[in-house]
Amino acid sequence: MTHAPFLTLHGVSHSLPDGRLLFRDLEAHFDHRPTGLVGRNGIGKSVLARILAGTLMPTTGRVLRSGPVHYLPQQIRPQPQQTVAGLAGVQAGLDALARIEAGCALPGDDELLGERWDLRERLARMLDASGLSHVDADTPATRLSGGELTRVALAGAFLGGADFLVLDEPSNHLDRQHRDALIEQLRRWPGGLLVVSHDRSLLDSLHAIVELSETGLRRYGGGHAFYARTRVQEHAAAQDRLDRSKAQNRRQARELDRQRERAERRQARGRHDAANANLAPILLGLRKGRSETTSGKLRMQQQAARESLAQQVREAAAAVASQRETVLFAPTAARGPDRVAALTDVTLPHLIGATRNIALSLLRGQRIALVGANGSGKSTLLQVLSGRLAPLGGRCELAVATAYLDQHLSLLDPDRGVLDQLRAINRRTGEGELRSRLALLGLGPAQLRPPADQLSGGERVRAAMACALYGENPAQLLLLDEPDNHLDLDATAALETMLRQYDGTLVAASHDPHFLDALAPTHRLEAGAAGWRLTPWQAAAR
Repeated sequence: MTHAPFLTLHGVSHSLPDGRLLFRDLEAHFDHRPTGLVGRNGIGKSVLARILAGTLMPTTGRVLRSGPVHYLPQQIRPQPQQTVAGLAGVQAGLDALARIEAGCALPGDDELLGERWDLRERLARMLDASGLSHVDADTPATRLSGGELTRVALAGAFLGGADFLVLDEPSNHLDRQHRDALIEQLRRWPGGLLVVSHDRSLLDSLHAIVELSETGLRRYGGGHAFYARTRVQEHAAAQDRLDRSKAQNRRQARELDRQRERAERRQARGRHDAANANLAPILLGLRKGRSETTSGKLRMQQQAARESLAQQVREAAAAVASQRETVLFAPTAARGPDRVAALTDVTLPHLIGATRNIALSLLRGQRIALVGANGSGKSTLLQVLSGRLAPLGGRCELAVATAYLDQHLSLLDPDRGVLDQLRAINRRTGEGELRSRLALLGLGPAQLRPPADQLSGGERVRAAMACALYGENPAQLLLLDEPDNHLDLDATAALETMLRQYDGTLVAASHDPHFLDALAPTHRLEAGAAGWRLTPWQAAAR
């Protein structure tokens, strides 16, 4: 690791496969100071992070790096046969170590291992420090929860010996305890650090914020709180400049109109006087030519003045941060039976300990906040409730239509466009209406046709929410597994508003207490050491 880690952008531009320009001529320098990268969903943060890390080439421009860069992607998707060591990125090193110890080393094993002769022990210590003492290097990664996958991938990032870490939404899926542990670990990281995130607590722990917008990159000193205050002030000042520019435009446009009217009156009088004057034809021609020349000059001057005024308004408008409002309409759930679902003496798969067994009845109109540590069984419970996963024992009964939005957004077909998928589940509603609903979600024409896998993380969440809610038969039971992950703050606020309006039964898992409280829950279902415990929300300890 170098003593002065850096990443530098020189004239970096990037276009998407459909030809759409994502950003142009970016210039920036990132050094040892921990920095957060923010911006609205779909603006290109993840693409820029990959370009900085070297996993994606820019369309034009170049990136200078002081040394190796480790990139942690937003979506961690283990391969079917992948182990914990493979997910952490150390499987090749462990295999080389095993061959060397067995006396059957291959050419290049020494170079691959380097100085990491204690790699096996370091991985074990890192897993233990991350609260993963129950797994080892050979544990199948597919057995892990979303939070456990993130913690393993983070352990690999810290073990890799990189000069610079580029982490894309690293606190997603982490419970509060492990979010706090991540923040502390990042404070101790000696190399360069760039974090793409909407997590306010994580961003507040960093030294600087860089915002990516339509106008490029803008650096702000301090954490998220300073950035938020400054942006509010800047937006107010920009809006004031825009209002003043528009008012000035109107005043000067009226003055230009008056000048034109006066010039036209003078020309009319001149034509009248010339018609009644006893002037030679050659003098009349010269007089007419001078009048037309003067009129032409005035038109050109006025056209230039109007264009200058319009340009001032455009520049003032560009300074106002463009925020596409996100609007979600809650579907009206059909009135169904009083008991919408029941788990009778159910044994949940993949779990050990007290949370392995559960008995639960869900009633119409209940709004349940599902909480618990990573790996406690929240996602497994939601999968069983949705019918996606069969219990090992007992009986699961569903009495109503159900929509389930999981952490991996498997509701979406990654190879099909969002509009195509929404039309397939809603044949009664016209395409224009479906396009309007998607537009209010912040999904414009450029996001509707490409395969869903090409969308940003936040855009995929919105698309999956549309498919969950805007089918022909709205769900009467809505199951959400950390739906606020990947969403920018405006989109999260819109989701909270929509879910408050939803009149069906709701079960939502999240590690953000502010998000859960905004849903106006009726009950809290907690997975803990004593098993599952259902209590009224107001009586629950925050």
